[in-house]
Amino acid sequence: MLTDWSEQTEPTPLLRQLTTLCGIVFGTALLASCGTGSSKDSPGRGGRGGPGGTPTVGYVVVQQGNAPIEQELPGRVAAYQVSEVRPQVSGVIQRRLFQEGSVVRQGQTLYQIDPSIYSAQAAQAEANVRAARASADAARTRAARYKPLAAMEAISKQDYTDAVATARQADAAIAQNNAALRVAQVNVRYTRVPAPITGRIGLSAVTEGALVTANQTDSMTTITRLDPVYVDIQESASDLLALRKALSQGGAVPTAAQVRLKLPDGSDYGFTGTVEFSQVIVDQATGTVTLRARFPNTQSILLPGMFVTARFAQAVDTSAFLVPQAALTRDPKGNATLWVVGSGNRAVQRVVVAERTQGQYWVVTQGLAPGEKVITQGTANLKDGDPIKPVPANAPQRIKAPPPDVLAKMAANRRSGG
Repeated sequence: MLTDWSEQTEPTPLLRQLTTLCGIVFGTALLASCGTGSSKDSPGRGGRGGPGGTPTVGYVVVQQGNAPIEQELPGRVAAYQVSEVRPQVSGVIQRRLFQEGSVVRQGQTLYQIDPSIYSAQAAQAEANVRAARASADAARTRAARYKPLAAMEAISKQDYTDAVATARQADAAIAQNNAALRVAQVNVRYTRVPAPITGRIGLSAVTEGALVTANQTDSMTTITRLDPVYVDIQESASDLLALRKALSQGGAVPTAAQVRLKLPDGSDYGFTGTVEFSQVIVDQATGTVTLRARFPNTQSILLPGMFVTARFAQAVDTSAFLVPQAALTRDPKGNATLWVVGSGNRAVQRVVVAERTQGQYWVVTQGLAPGEKVITQGTANLKDGDPIKPVPANAPQRIKAPPPDVLAKMAANRRSGG
């Protein structure tokens, strides 16, 4: 608070000395004189000023504004992609071609299975294709020779029909053997086990020399993609229902949910995420709905299975009042109460609804009207209906100079050495 003598920003040296002397020798007399004068007490201290000891209080004028409906909900980190690597052919592992815990790229060879038997099957299938083609050539030639003979009735028409059918069967045998050749070639390719996705690979469950079988239950290893990651957030169905009612009634508007995270050690995660979708099924065991958000994770700080706390705003309340926290208290029943300046400058205690904070303010959703004066200073000894002297909050204290007779008495005492 600022102190002003005779409306000056700084007292003169004489006045400073007189003030000091008055505080030492005539403190009691000066306090009595000032108490009956026109000095004002600071509203922040709940002092009494004006006639009859009316308390001076500081107030703020509240208006409706936008307040994000923020929530703090538990969440769990989930990998963006997870691939369990399994063999698609049976055989003995010849080589492992990766380092455990390293980052592998999609298509990179992880294991080499002994391809000997599959290479032999592919060679046999290729030979079968060649034999089928030779048989087909002979059948087509026979059918071509029988055609003019059948026209001259040198052979029966049935013999010609059988020759044509044999040629067509030979062509079908070529197609069948080509398909078998492709299967054998695919099996040869499957002896090289590739990485299906890009990510960090885990421990290898098999070693060189181990026998693996096609479509076995146990995976050979697991690859996890950690950038980006998902965070599955659990929101109660009742909160989601209340939000949708607020949106339908026009008291709130939807907003793009930017999610911030608090890590298990209490620190804030440096990146924000976005909500991808909301589950449409309520978990019967917990009564919650899952919201999934996606976060960048370039430094691999977020690990699958980690529990975190998500903070985000799903909507913005357009009819809320932001009231300084110092103005609001709770009664024994837990109701939020505050003081407002009523008609005739009288203190009025009001019960309001304030369920959350935003920074240094309480978000009041019910109990106030636009333009009302909420008392934030000098509320310690107020009673409902008491007369008050309202001034804007944090108004500077201004003290006028003592009367001339007091100044003369102070100077005389100083000269006399009293």
